[in-house]
Amino acid sequence: MSINELQDELIEDFAFFEDWMQKYEYIIQLGKELPLIEEHYKTDDYIIKGCQSKVWLQPAFEAGVLNFKADSDAIITKGLVSLMVRVLSGHSPKEIAESDLYFIDKIGLKEHLSPTRANGLLSMVKQMKLYAMALHARV
Repeated sequence: MSINELQDELIEDFAFFEDWMQKYEYIIQLGKELPLIEEHYKTDDYIIKGCQSKVWLQPAFEAGVLNFKADSDAIITKGLVSLMVRVLSGHSPKEIAESDLYFIDKIGLKEHLSPTRANGLLSMVKQMKLYAMALHARV
């Protein structure tokens, strides 16, 4: 699936829920299902700066696509990073770098997250796109 198809799928998933408590529960559930990174990647080299909680992001570039694994010490944040991993993993660095992540606005994350969580989400997006841009420049 393309990045836009994955975003559209998430928008449909979130439209199913009637209120934000249900949406938060879904985000938490997605975080619980996130494949974890190995403990030796939980270092400062893999931490995302700008998040209030600790978020580790492990990129892996193989066969022309960039995949991410992640973890967080906060349950909502772990769910948020799982959304990003779901949308961006498995795509070329060029696709990731040029993607317009419209699902964040469409599902209402910006207006329903606390300012610190919203900043953390933006830091996740920025870090994932930076990895993609750096790889795209080398390839």
